[in-house]
Amino acid sequence: MVWYSGLPPRRACCWGCEQKGGQPQWRHFRREPMTAAPANPTYGELTSQGNSTNIAWHQAAVTRDERAQQRGHRSAILWFTGLSGAGKSTLANAVNAALFERGLACYVLDGDNIRHGLCKDLGFSDADREENIRRIGEVAKLFVDAGVVALTAFVSPFKADRDKVRALVPSGDFIEIHCAADLGVCEQRDTKGLYAKARAGEIKEFTGISSPYEAPESPELKVDTGSQSLEESVAQVLSHLQAEGIIPQAS
Repeated sequence: MVWYSGLPPRRACCWGCEQKGGQPQWRHFRREPMTAAPANPTYGELTSQGNSTNIAWHQAAVTRDERAQQRGHRSAILWFTGLSGAGKSTLANAVNAALFERGLACYVLDGDNIRHGLCKDLGFSDADREENIRRIGEVAKLFVDAGVVALTAFVSPFKADRDKVRALVPSGDFIEIHCAADLGVCEQRDTKGLYAKARAGEIKEFTGISSPYEAPESPELKVDTGSQSLEESVAQVLSHLQAEGIIPQAS
């Protein structure tokens, strides 16, 4: 059987144990005693997905529920959507910092950052926006399976695209958070100077100016990022996560 300790076989858990010839102290790595995992992986039936043929799903030895039990919180997708300048990235990062301070597993997937790598081949046409959200949805789904609270900050202007991501995960795992600053506020902020360029015709297909934004009709959470403080907005999100049982009450 294979033991998952986070270290190579037969090695002590730390430098001190190594020097003293001690045995690995599993509690250094997990809150719960380690359990043996099957030596042979379980594969599903061969299938095809898109252009990928003869593939089979590999069932992992460690489940999402086991990760949740170990970490003391559920995983979920927190999907921050809104116009450019609405405060999506600012709020997502502030919530992420608050979760991290509590010792929770969390990570921000930011729209601009993703376009530096994974989606740098995409533009801003409707088709490219759809593909951009499809990719990040699949990445966020992997984070959920890994037991991590994934905070995504994307304009994601089309309802159909957001709904497709919602359908990737079980009910209750997709938390749509509408950063509801209106166009006037966002354009006044113009943190990256993009609205000025869009008004001047230098940027085509800019959401809110020359491309539509379909605001969520029934989001799990609507945050007035146009008027309330960042601290108030963070508290609103954390309160919702606690009420839904995704994270524990603050100690």
